[in-house]
Amino acid sequence: MIGLDSRQIYRGMEIGTAQPTKKEQGAIPHHLVGIRSPEELVTSGEYAKLITATVRDIRKRGKEPIICGGSGLYYRALTKGIFKGSVRNLEVREQLEKEYDQAGGSVLLEKLQSVDPDYAKIVHPNNRRRLVRALEIYKATGKAPSLHFEEQKQSGEKGFKNFTVFLTCFIDELEKRIQQRTKKMLSNGWIEEVRNLQLKFQNKRLHPLDSIGYRQIIAYLNNNLSYEKMVEDINLRTRQYAKRQLQWFNKESTNMKIELLRAFKISEIADQVICNWQS
Repeated sequence: MIGLDSRQIYRGMEIGTAQPTKKEQGAIPHHLVGIRSPEELVTSGEYAKLITATVRDIRKRGKEPIICGGSGLYYRALTKGIFKGSVRNLEVREQLEKEYDQAGGSVLLEKLQSVDPDYAKIVHPNNRRRLVRALEIYKATGKAPSLHFEEQKQSGEKGFKNFTVFLTCFIDELEKRIQQRTKKMLSNGWIEEVRNLQLKFQNKRLHPLDSIGYRQIIAYLNNNLSYEKMVEDINLRTRQYAKRQLQWFNKESTNMKIELLRAFKISEIADQVICNWQS
C-alpha cells in the first residue's frame, strides 16, 4: 500500500492523521507513511515523484501497488502532473498565514478573487491551506493559479496506468463516522501526541500542525478553547473538509464508484474492486 495523504507522511502524527496501525502495517508492506519529519514541507509535485518511483519499484518486483488516500491535490498531481515551475516561498507563505490568522479567510479570499476569480469560485474561506497556497503561487510567479493548472502536463512515467476507485457514502452516515472517529482518536491519546510535538519542536512553526484537529487541540492546550468546543470544532471542520473532498472527487475521472452502505462488508467491496479491475 502506498499512502496518498498530505499528512500521513509525517512522523509523530500517527494518531491525528489516522495512520495505519503497526498491526495493519505488519500485514502488508506500507510505503510513504511516517517517513518525514514535521519540519519538512512536502509539495504535491515531490509527492507525485515519490509515488511514481515507488510504483515503479513495486512493479519491478512483479507486484501491483495500491495507492490509498484522500488528498485530491496529490491525486491530481499524480494523474495529471503539476505545472512547470511549481514553486514554494516559505517567507511569503508565513506572511499569508499570519494575515489569515489575524484578518480571516474572507480577506484572503477577496485578494484571490481580484487576481484569479475563476479559482476563487472553488475555494472556501475556511480552507486555510488552499487559500494560502493559491496566493503564494501568484506572489511567487506573477500568474494566477488557474492559468498554471491549465498548463499542466502529464508527468507520469510512460505507460503508467491506474484504476481509480472512489469510495463514498451518504452524508448522514459520514457525519456519524466522523464523530466516532474523533472520539476514538482523542481516547487513543491525540492530545498527548500534540503536546509531545510541541515539546519536541519548541518555537518552531510546523506547517503540518495547521491541519484540522491539531489547530483545535493547540487552542485547547493554550486555554483558548474548552474541551467540548474543541471536539465540536474538530467535527465541524472535518465535516466541511469531507464534503469538499466529495465535491472534488465527483469531478475527477474515476473508473469505479462505490456507495458504502451502513452494513457493508469489506470482503464484498474488495471482490467488487478486483472483479472490475481484472475485467
